[in-house]
Amino acid sequence: MSVKRFWLVAAVGVLGALTALLGGSTAFGGSHSASAAAPIKVGVLTPLTGNFAPWGVQVRAGAALAVTEINRAGGVKGRGGGRLLNLAVADDQSTNTNAAIDGFRRLTQQEGVVSVGGIIGSPIGLATTRLAEEAKIPLFLVKSGNNEILTQSSRYTFRTCLPSAAMVAQSVVQLARRRQITSVGVMIADYAWGQSFKSSLEDAAKSASNIKFNVQVAPVPTTNFTPYLRAFGDVSLIVATGHPPGAPLVLAQAGQLGLKAPVLGADGPWSLTARSAAATAFGRYSDFKCMATATPGYKALAKRYLRAYPQNEFMEDDALAGYAYVKIVAQAIQNVGTSPQAIAAYVHRTTFNIPGYAWPLRWTPWGEMIGARPQFAVLTRGAPPEAGLNTASSPFWPRVLFKSPPLTPYRPPS
Repeated sequence: MSVKRFWLVAAVGVLGALTALLGGSTAFGGSHSASAAAPIKVGVLTPLTGNFAPWGVQVRAGAALAVTEINRAGGVKGRGGGRLLNLAVADDQSTNTNAAIDGFRRLTQQEGVVSVGGIIGSPIGLATTRLAEEAKIPLFLVKSGNNEILTQSSRYTFRTCLPSAAMVAQSVVQLARRRQITSVGVMIADYAWGQSFKSSLEDAAKSASNIKFNVQVAPVPTTNFTPYLRAFGDVSLIVATGHPPGAPLVLAQAGQLGLKAPVLGADGPWSLTARSAAATAFGRYSDFKCMATATPGYKALAKRYLRAYPQNEFMEDDALAGYAYVKIVAQAIQNVGTSPQAIAAYVHRTTFNIPGYAWPLRWTPWGEMIGARPQFAVLTRGAPPEAGLNTASSPFWPRVLFKSPPLTPYRPPS
């Protein structure tokens, strides 16, 4: 089965279960403790169809969990008492910029949301950031790491999980140095994120002359990576973070060719890789993540998440970022009200400590994360350290190997 078809089948099943659980609605929020004031709408624009749907399903569920918990506690507290939150959701269809633009405009102009979050694809980030800056609506990126998304004049766009491509490249070089790796094969997808990562890695590699990088560029729809893998030769690490749609297949096909090098993935769901690559994934597939799975905060949140959404198997960092997005906006509303401009200003001057995150969230003036420290983990067969952190159908756990030193925030060119 191709990776595209696998993801679509998996996403349809998860979406069906999630829709049934939530009563078939795309607007989430409790009503049992309704305030007299109208609910505050928070927007989610994320992929619910297409290649990146497994990411978006997690984002939506994490955001919905935050809304549910806030509303059960009486809503967002403020001068006028508690106000409930409602989640308004739009599907950007993974890489369809027209759908993303339409969704952003519907959320902001018709639904009247105070913010938009959940962006995954880099083309979607490029399209919606311009709209957000023009409309002065806070926009929160979950992945979408293309360097060009942020400019020095950006004031309403915030990265929340995946750093910019330049910072991810820093992490890859750090990893190679730490593991004393001198030969690296890099798989790049020929689209915005892949090309941004390629140029960033080439820049980062200048400071690591003892490491040889062999870069292969494959089209986004590629499902046969065998020619590119053979071109790598005898490498000690395969980096597929430049080709998110193909990372599980890169792993599986590398194993079929007898390549023993571990594969560094593409910020994809652990559960997706565990299912699609099966036994070849365990002990060989690794990734950098914004979640700290060993912390009490993550464990407590993950248990609540899986009780609410057991069909999602595991609380991925996309779900954590969706949860964090709503909590950040709710805290801002509580302190400065519902003006999108006031919310953005509050976010810029505030540090947020979200349970389960690998670092406190704070930003440069242009919206890049300060002090980002992704955790590097390897997919490991077996039960997690505590019950309730995955489902019975997911016998795996990401074993953390090290935490990246703080990354230097990427500064866009003037």
